[in-house]
Amino acid sequence: MSFYEEYVSYKDLDFEDFFSKITKEQVLRVISKDKLSPMDFLTLLAPAAEEVIEVMAQRAHVLSLHHFGKSILLYTPIYIANHCVNKCAYCSYNIENNIQRKQLTMEEIEKEAEEISKTGLKHILLLTGESKKDTPLSYIIEAIGILKKYFQSVSIEIYPLTEEEYREVVKAGVDGLTVYQEVYDEEIYNKVHVAGPKKNYKFRLDAPERGCKANMRSVNIGALLGLNNWRVEAFMSGLHGKYLQDNYPQVEVGLSLPRIRPHVGVFEDIQPVSDINLVQVLLAYRIFLPQAGINVSTREREAFRDNLISLGVTKMSAGVSTEVGGHGNSDKGSAQFEISDKRTVEEMKLAIKAKGYQPILKDWMNLEN
Repeated sequence: MSFYEEYVSYKDLDFEDFFSKITKEQVLRVISKDKLSPMDFLTLLAPAAEEVIEVMAQRAHVLSLHHFGKSILLYTPIYIANHCVNKCAYCSYNIENNIQRKQLTMEEIEKEAEEISKTGLKHILLLTGESKKDTPLSYIIEAIGILKKYFQSVSIEIYPLTEEEYREVVKAGVDGLTVYQEVYDEEIYNKVHVAGPKKNYKFRLDAPERGCKANMRSVNIGALLGLNNWRVEAFMSGLHGKYLQDNYPQVEVGLSLPRIRPHVGVFEDIQPVSDINLVQVLLAYRIFLPQAGINVSTREREAFRDNLISLGVTKMSAGVSTEVGGHGNSDKGSAQFEISDKRTVEEMKLAIKAKGYQPILKDWMNLEN
């Protein structure tokens, strides 16, 4: 059994027909429930729910305070390589794109880590392109060893691994895994992943579960909103999160809401996702999965991110560079995508405090220090 079987059971659902029958009154009844079914969750993603978005926001706020208090965990990504063998239509790292490719040496990784650690952050997310030849697991494990000297929590967002490989990185010190399915619709997935190992839909889909089995402390998933109908993709992402929570209760499951951003290359088959659409997804996630973490990255602009803090967000990035070596090295590799919120860690701390929340920099195991 894997999440794929659950995906298959819903993929042929007539979503438009379902949405057309949902009324504002039905949405209100769902909002008041203590426990939601998958179809209740889908009801919160219906167009009719926009009419009561304020009621959804109030409910999400109460649930967030109950489960997470007024705290926002801060982290930043560190890009150590952008070599990639995939041909993904929507990504700058596409093997056919003419970008500045770079892979950091261990000395350069240490320099990056030193610069980032000066901000006080204790959570780091290590990222690479998808090339086992250029960035083999041995290289990544060596980099993890360096990062562990500076950070109390190291997460990875790299190519999908086998369960045994995930056990290797956990043993090396990794406690968090991020794997975005990008798009759950299998047909669109096959279309936008033109060539390369990422074309293997099911191997990627099952990667979060393999991470859970390998004893990752936290696993973060999500869809790249804009590649398909956002209501359908949010529904599948939420179901995937619920599946992981139900089967691996010891794992902290998180959801991200990345919207597609400008990048190198040409990709025009983008389905619009407005700000209010993104808010609706966030609120639906929080009401359906009240104990799940929710992350909003610097893909979103400053004021918008600030306004999401009280609606269910638990984790935010700060002081971000998506360039390889973008924190402490003069010789940089090309960025994966353009960011919108370019604030420093200190600026983010001030913004969070201005909303009446507490920015958290230290690791989960050392909050008392």
